[in-house]
Amino acid sequence: MLTTLVTAALTIVATLLGAIVSGRFQERAAERQVRVTHGETIRRDRLEAVTALACAASDHRRALWMRGDAVLKGASADRIETLRGESHTTRSAVTRPLVALHVLIEDPNVRDAADRMITLTYAIRQAVPTAAAGTDRETAKQRLTEAREAAKVAHDDFVNTAARYLSLAMPTSTPHPAPEEPTR
Repeated sequence: MLTTLVTAALTIVATLLGAIVSGRFQERAAERQVRVTHGETIRRDRLEAVTALACAASDHRRALWMRGDAVLKGASADRIETLRGESHTTRSAVTRPLVALHVLIEDPNVRDAADRMITLTYAIRQAVPTAAAGTDRETAKQRLTEAREAAKVAHDDFVNTAARYLSLAMPTSTPHPAPEEPTR
């Protein structure tokens, strides 16, 4: 009888320990999955901030170029005013992704590249009044073109810097082996 009780007690203890260990493994697997999901979400948000900022800066650069070009070509006041309104809209569109980038990405290289891109994009506007002030059109067009080119280079630098950062921040995973082709 004692042997039966000892066997039953050991069976109960083993079952309980098995359940505890199994529960702990499941808990750890769930925690791991939450961490992976959180990491993927942060990475996706960072990529979205970088992409949105790069697109907004490109749109603003284009709007400023069109505005400056219209001034240089002596477009009507209504046309210049319309382009001015568009450039204000595109500048406003830069703010949100720039803030998101600064909140989501702490890397100083990415932040510096973003700030440089935005500064040089905004600097295009400084080339526009020189054309309106009666300077030589060719000189004014050259300044406008140089400002745009500097902003484009800064844009490419930002994209490359952000790509390097995001590729380093990307979680490493083991690639899934490709299924083998069936032999006929």
